[in-house]
Parts: sequence; structure tokens; C-alpha cells
Amino acid sequence: MVDAIVHELRLRADYLEQEKIQTVYFGGGTPSLLNDTHFKKIFNRINEIYSVEEKAEITLEANPDDLSKEKLAILKENGINRLSIGVQSFFDSDLEWMNRSHNSLEAHQVIENTYKAGFNNLSVDLIFGGLHANVDNWQTNLDIVVDYKIPHISCYGLTVEERTALAHQLKTGKTSIASEDQQSTFYQMADKVLTEAGHMHYEISNYAFPGMLAKHNTSYWQQKPYIGIGPSAHSFNGHSRQWNVANNPKYLKALSDYTIPFEIEELSSTDVFNEYLLTGLRTIWGCEWNRMNELDEKATSKLRSELEAFVKDGQIEVDEDKIKLTTKGQLIADNIIASLFI
Repeated sequence: MVDAIVHELRLRADYLEQEKIQTVYFGGGTPSLLNDTHFKKIFNRINEIYSVEEKAEITLEANPDDLSKEKLAILKENGINRLSIGVQSFFDSDLEWMNRSHNSLEAHQVIENTYKAGFNNLSVDLIFGGLHANVDNWQTNLDIVVDYKIPHISCYGLTVEERTALAHQLKTGKTSIASEDQQSTFYQMADKVLTEAGHMHYEISNYAFPGMLAKHNTSYWQQKPYIGIGPSAHSFNGHSRQWNVANNPKYLKALSDYTIPFEIEELSSTDVFNEYLLTGLRTIWGCEWNRMNELDEKATSKLRSELEAFVKDGQIEVDEDKIKLTTKGQLIADNIIASLFI
């Protein structure tokens, strides 16, 4: 797989038109399985093809039980300078219900070991709204990440995907999750606790100390070009989006034949405008009028006339430069944004 990834990097060397690389992100699956040799092979190819900024953000996504002291040392040695750890909760009851492979003790240990290993740029994921969700436990989860001074925190409400085991259990009454009102309470608690602790609530689900925002994810929300390498990986160059086949054997076979197994979608001006609304309104920066006018002046004019009700309800703020969701609007962001699409 590593050889195929390195090969794809070579075949797609021109995709970003020689832009300087500001971020590298190892995510999806279990990238922490990579060893010292694997990392060196991948980074050698990246540096061979691209000009990488000296202070580029290089992130690895991992579960707590993947990050032994030895693994942390290998990551540090190979230039990984940011870790995104899927803690989810510091309560065993939550972790067992979510079928996580780690426990609460390992969640604490990995944070302490990460700091000891010299990683100061750390992100932790928390999930609210599961079977055992209650205000006291959620407050404790938030207090723990505040006490650890985690620089970046992602808080996600539990979502149920169709045709999953959880969806089936909910349908058959074998389990339950928090109501929408409870989810709203948890969301507002996170906003209050984390902003009072000095975090910027810079995207609906993301909080960070000033200067510690996730540069890689922010590039998605700001519609900057990016290239994705490996099975299932997505890429975007401003006017088209493409994604690799999700099947590992098919991916490996195609690369062995010097082909890249992907599908592509050319984006219309309407697609780009709607995606700007979708991503921009999730962030603290909102959507700029100038940018919207550049994308579609007619659609922007129509949008202006549709905002009055949202402004009156306290869900959207409008000024001469931009529009953005209020905290109240963030609670129903998907509904608001979908209603504004052209």
C-alpha cells in the first residue's frame, strides 16, 4: 500500500500546479500503523515532488491505543508535528457503547505521553449525545480537556448513518440516543466552557487557542486546493472534485498498471457557490459578499433578499462585508444553509 501511495504521488505530481505545500494530513483508516520506513518513503517522495513550507503543519490522526511511547518517538523523529486523537469520551460506559478499542485510562495516558514526547500541537475529538449522555458527564469531559490545556478540540454531536448497526438498534428499540433538545444543550455547554477557557469557536464543531487553528481543515472550509492520495482520498482544485476508489485491492491493482482509479465531478458555478455557503457559514469568518459576487452576482442578489427572516430570528448576522451564523443559527446550521442554496 505504501508503495502504491508513493507511486500515485509521482503520477499526480502536477495536480496542484506546483503550489507550495502548507499542510500534510495522515488520516482515515489507521495511519498510525505506518512505521519508520514507511514514513521516510512517503516524505521522501513528497519532498522530491513538492516544495514544502519549512513550518508546514503535518498531522497524524490516531486512536489512543495506537500511540505507544515508542510510536510517539517515531512520529516525532519523522516530522509529524500535530496529532489528532479520537478520544471521544473519558467515560468507559461511553467508549464501550461506541465500540471503541481504548478505555478511559488509555485516553488520559495518551494525552500525558503526547505532551511528554514533545508534541505541543494536539487536537482531541469528543462526541456527545450517545446512550449514556447526561449533563454531568459532558461537563466532566469538557473540564478534563480544559484542565489538560488541549490547544484544539473538536466536539461532534452523535450522528446516525443509514444502514449501520446503530441505525438498526435504534429502529428496533435496542438502544437510544440524546434528543435534539439535549444535543442543543450539550452544544451550548461546549461553547460556553471552551470559549471561557480561551478557545476560539472558529468552526461549528471546532475550538482552538489563538494561533492553534487546524490549518489543514481550515483549507477545506476556505475552498483552497488540496490533493488526496490513497484509497477513498478526495482532491479539489477549485473547479473539479475527484475521489479514488474505496476498494483497496482495486486501488493496488490499478496503481500496479500505472493508472489512478478515480471518478471526477466538474463543478458548475452553482456548485461552487453552494459549497462556499456550505463551508463558509460553518466558520467564524462567514461568507464575504465580494467573494459571493465573484462567484455568482445574480445568486448573491437573490440571497440578500432571503436573509431578512433569518436576521429577524437572530440566526444570521449581516454587515457590509459578510454574513455569518449566530450561535442560535449554528444549532440548526444544516437547515439554514440548505434553504439558502441556489
